[in-house]
Amino acid sequence: MENKRINGNDLLAIGYKENHAMGVALKINKRRLGFTREQMLTNFKAVLADPNRFLTDEVFRPLAEVLLQLDTIMEKCVPLRDESIAYRVFGEEHIEAGARKQMDIAMRLPVAVTGALMPDAHQGYGLPIGGVLATDNAVIPYGVGVDIGCRMALSVFDIPATYIEEHKDRLEELIMKHTRFGAGNGYLKHERVDHEVLDSSVFESNAFVRALKDKAWTQLGSSGGGNHFVEFGVMEFADSDTALGVAKGKYLALLTHSGSRGLGATIAGHYTKLAKQLCKLPYQAENLAYLDLNSEEGQEYWLAMNLAGDYASACHEVIHDKIILALGAALLTKIENHHNFAWKEQYNGAEVIVHRKGATPAGKGVMGIIPGSMATPGFLVRGKGEVAAVNSASHGAGRLMSRTQAIKTFSAAELKMMLADNGVRLLGAGMDEAPMAYKDIHTVMAAQTGLVDVVATFLPRIVRMADDGSRED
Repeated sequence: MENKRINGNDLLAIGYKENHAMGVALKINKRRLGFTREQMLTNFKAVLADPNRFLTDEVFRPLAEVLLQLDTIMEKCVPLRDESIAYRVFGEEHIEAGARKQMDIAMRLPVAVTGALMPDAHQGYGLPIGGVLATDNAVIPYGVGVDIGCRMALSVFDIPATYIEEHKDRLEELIMKHTRFGAGNGYLKHERVDHEVLDSSVFESNAFVRALKDKAWTQLGSSGGGNHFVEFGVMEFADSDTALGVAKGKYLALLTHSGSRGLGATIAGHYTKLAKQLCKLPYQAENLAYLDLNSEEGQEYWLAMNLAGDYASACHEVIHDKIILALGAALLTKIENHHNFAWKEQYNGAEVIVHRKGATPAGKGVMGIIPGSMATPGFLVRGKGEVAAVNSASHGAGRLMSRTQAIKTFSAAELKMMLADNGVRLLGAGMDEAPMAYKDIHTVMAAQTGLVDVVATFLPRIVRMADDGSRED
């Protein structure tokens, strides 16, 4: 108990409020500096009672200074609405309170227009994962997320699904040879491939982005850590789909999930910091700092975000092209969709900026891919264009527990048994990505029958993920 981390609720209990002083206190607590938990709480309470007494204290001076300047700080903040704009929640009974609270705060932004929470939602930074937020001419870097343009890409081959069992070793070899995983990992100069995305004018017009071009080239065609994957599996069409031109049957398919790698993460960090400098919000909303799209900074971020999205798509294209060439396969269809992005769309006759942080576009007729986990089904879907969901659906099953909790809760034996029961061969990954750490994908899908129609089901069979502890997701 003594070493348990102090959190916001602990500070509320001793008299603090949700303001910038709480943020400073939590930063001080991270260092702990030899104090026990109880000693730290005692000091925090004393600083709150008499900030002047701590103005020369080496540890607590920053907190004392903020407490004495709170009124001035708050006067400089952009005020939030008194109440949240009403929004729809899908699968509400399975969504944690932290995600609801984050969405409530987002809907109090002065630029908020409408929003929705998807059934896979869970707490994140700023906008919750699974949160959809439409704003008036403003873009929120943390509303887009760190892994800008993260996406799913699916290639369905004109090869029967029985090929997997007959050639598992060959398919495993193809995945291992033509993919690379992990935060910071990429390709050596003689291994790099070219792609037109590297010729984007944004690399030339934006000095900050230009400095990232070599990193982007190095990581082109690679995948990040965390929940990113490359999978071979069985794609089952219970009925023929004339729009896609695919007949009823079971096929070999390749499914990938990853994003814009170091390029996107660095862009996200830079413009989030800039937004926080330009758009001072109250403490509870500071991660929702936004950029006006009429501003130079807003336009810079918009172009950089779109470049990161194009780059993420290029990474998938390179992976799929390499594997398709090595496999010698003919394509029946290829589908791609992305999340962690912002789009210009129409709502009630006006243009809005729709942020989908961990949410899939699901406009009428729009194709999407909603994965489960390494050992549970994924779904190829077609959007219904539900306005109450802001034309969106979930981007996956959604985490049931944190990575740390999953590692503490499950054993390698449990994971091995589940993989065996589902006929999955796993290459890499850690206990934090165990299927048991995710919500039941069938429950999530049942909560969004009004948002999408299921076209086909994907069953993973050979799964590659990062095995180095990377968390770039």
